[in-house]
Amino acid sequence: MDIKAGIQTAIFLAVLGGLLCFWLGLRAIRSARRLLYYQLRHKRVAQGQRLILTAAGLGLLALVLGRFGEPVAYTFYQPSPTITPSPTITLTPTITLSPTITLTPTETETPSITDTPTVTTTPYIPPEVEAVFTSVVTPNPAALFSPLVFAEGFNLQTYAPVKAGTVFQNPLQRIVAIYSYDGMLSGVQWSALWYREGQLVHFESGPWDGNTGGYGFTEWNPPADQWQPGNYEVQIFVGLDWKVVGRFIVEGAASTATPTPPASPTASATATMQIQPSTTDTATPLPSATRIPTLTFTPSRLPSATRTPRPSDTPWPTQTP
Repeated sequence: MDIKAGIQTAIFLAVLGGLLCFWLGLRAIRSARRLLYYQLRHKRVAQGQRLILTAAGLGLLALVLGRFGEPVAYTFYQPSPTITPSPTITLTPTITLSPTITLTPTETETPSITDTPTVTTTPYIPPEVEAVFTSVVTPNPAALFSPLVFAEGFNLQTYAPVKAGTVFQNPLQRIVAIYSYDGMLSGVQWSALWYREGQLVHFESGPWDGNTGGYGFTEWNPPADQWQPGNYEVQIFVGLDWKVVGRFIVEGAASTATPTPPASPTASATATMQIQPSTTDTATPLPSATRIPTLTFTPSRLPSATRTPRPSDTPWPTQTP
């Protein structure tokens, strides 16, 4: 390798190293925005700034090498003349014989089953869910959600999952999806959609009433007979923007609901029989036969029966002599 090739190689490596350091520094600064803790975020930002400064130094080194590298090297090493290679004679191709007969295949075997690729679409809000939107707050495009953790329960104080996993066995009562978030705005529309085999089975949507960052969850607690086996998917949206999706599997047949015994027909019949006589007795003989208040002659007869013979019949004083 001569001096010129060495200088060019050094310039190429400096430029390549500068680009790599700049990309790593920019990526570190962007990833620092997702961290919740200040010290970790500050360290990540400082690391990204150092990488960007290193990239700037490598770029400056490449400029110096390109401008002054060869003259400085030639002051220490005298250039030696190099022999320029002379072009060699290129042989002309000879005539190639073309085949006269081309055999055509008689039968072409076609596969009996052709696999058609499935189209994977970006998650979106169904119209029936969008129809219940009430918030008018513009979502924050920088809002972040962590991957979903599925479990059969969790601790309300620490949000630690209980019986977490991605495969669950029937019988089940409920499944919760736990996540952490950052950059949320108060009152923004938030939605969680639950799918089974591509069919919407449950959703919850409403204005966001939590903090700007922290932990949250969404759950589905249907009757036990609705936990049918299959592939389930949970999608989280902020406004119409899709944020995160998680999947889990339910295995085993769902438990059947215990049937409640129907009401006996005799009870309904007796109830109607009790209502019918009450309707037929609407002749209201009881109010018309209020003879008990009319028989109140007894209190009027008591004062009339109190004849006052004692003051008028006073014969015993006359018989005193």
